[in-house]
Amino acid sequence: MQQHTLAAEIIQTGVGLHSGVTTQVRIRPDVAGSGRYFVRVDLPDTPIIPAQVAAVHQTVLSTQLGKEEAYVRTVEHLLASLSAMGVDNARIEIDGPEVPLLDGSAKVWTEAIAQVGLTSQNLTEDKVPLVIDQPIWVRQGDAFVCALPAPETRFTYGIDFDLPAIGNQWHSLLLSTNKVNPYSSFVTDIAPARTFGLLHQIEHLQQTGLIKGGSLENALVCGPEGWLNPPLRFANEPVRHKILDLVGDLSLLGIFPCAHFLAYKASHNLHIQLAQKILDFGF
Repeated sequence: MQQHTLAAEIIQTGVGLHSGVTTQVRIRPDVAGSGRYFVRVDLPDTPIIPAQVAAVHQTVLSTQLGKEEAYVRTVEHLLASLSAMGVDNARIEIDGPEVPLLDGSAKVWTEAIAQVGLTSQNLTEDKVPLVIDQPIWVRQGDAFVCALPAPETRFTYGIDFDLPAIGNQWHSLLLSTNKVNPYSSFVTDIAPARTFGLLHQIEHLQQTGLIKGGSLENALVCGPEGWLNPPLRFANEPVRHKILDLVGDLSLLGIFPCAHFLAYKASHNLHIQLAQKILDFGF
């Protein structure tokens, strides 16, 4: 089985959405079978934090990975970009507690990956691709996320908000290994979708110590009268961003199972619960 790593390193600097702290991320190529993992280069002994389901530390408005006292937050956009673009192995060095939000999307990450390109690698042992052969569900109230048997890997998401500017939205993304370029749809249709917030929630979130680095430059904000900072990049940009989050969270499985992932009004917490359930089923 062939894997891929970056052909050269990538460096990006920016502010974290929740911490407001400026950090630098340096993504380095790594050997076959090493996987994707973070290294907190600012901490003593430079602790390693694997990008795996077992390392999930919390899921409040973002996905945070941790190992002992070391952690890194808001990893989903970067991990979605690496995994969806076929980067199996990467050493992600970061000098702070949170991955930069950049413009609120994964566009900067995907452009950087495309610019340096990938290098093919051969594994000494074949890894059997994960195939979901029975439905796996996680639900909370009317929100749910599931993995359904399917011939190809697809992500479908639905959201429903009372705010007229958002309302009910659906979108679907197919990651197909049968295409000449299986990742083109992710790059063009999902990666540019920015994170979004609701105007009436912002003050409360700030009072609880969250979104310290959020601004109208790196997040869409919606109120009763509409969007505070249009134009949108897509008419249904919010639900496309939810697919970005789902891809990033499920990348913690290491390799995307062959399945149709269907979510409605879900969250990082439900995404991770599904990933854990897939592991519990032995897939």
